[in-house]
Amino acid sequence: MLKETFIKLLENYTDDKNLVNELWSEITQNYSDTNRYYHTLQHLENLLQQLTTVKNHIKNWNTVLFTLYYHDLVYHSTQANNEEKSAELAEKRMNQSSVPTEIIEHCKNQILATKYHSKSADSDTDYFTDADLSILGQPWEVYSLYYKNVRKEYSVYTDLVYNAGRKKVLQHFLLMNRIFRTDFFYKKFENQARQNLENEIALL
Repeated sequence: MLKETFIKLLENYTDDKNLVNELWSEITQNYSDTNRYYHTLQHLENLLQQLTTVKNHIKNWNTVLFTLYYHDLVYHSTQANNEEKSAELAEKRMNQSSVPTEIIEHCKNQILATKYHSKSADSDTDYFTDADLSILGQPWEVYSLYYKNVRKEYSVYTDLVYNAGRKKVLQHFLLMNRIFRTDFFYKKFENQARQNLENEIALL
C-alpha cells in the first residue's frame, strides 16, 4: 500500500521510473534504520490509514501524501533539527521530481508543523498533525508498545535524563486545551490520549 501509493503520487509529476525507484529506496532505507523502533514504515502505514479516513476533508491530498513520506525522513534522537532537515530533503527530492513550488512550500510547512503540533491556519496541516499524534489515543496495549519503542530510540540517554525530558513532553500535551485540533480526531482520540499520557507519567 505504501509503495503503490508513493509510485502513483510521483507519476503525477515525473516519468522517470529510475528516479521514482531511487526515491522509494531512500524512504525504505531511512525508515528501516536499525536505530528506529517507532518512526518506521509501520508508522507511515498507520498514518496513511488514519488520513484515508478523512480524505474527503483534505483539500490538497497530494501535498499531504508528500508530507507523510518525508516528515520523518531524517530522524536522529540526539538532534533537535530533524524536522528542518527532513523539510530540506523533501524540497530537494520534490524539485528533482518536478513537483510545483506551491506544493513543495506547503509540504515543508506541514513537516515543520510536526515539531510542535500547534494549531494551524491550514486545515490540511491540522489533519496531518492530528493523524501523526493518533498513536496517543490508541488502546493502552498499543500505546504501551509505542512509548517503549520511543524509549529504545532514545537509549543513548540514562533513565534520569530521559524520564525528565519525556515527562516534560507529556505534560506539554496535557496542558493543551485540545491535543487534537480537528473535531474528527478530537472526538475519536482525545479522552483516551489524556488517559494514556497520565498513565505513562505515573510510570516515569
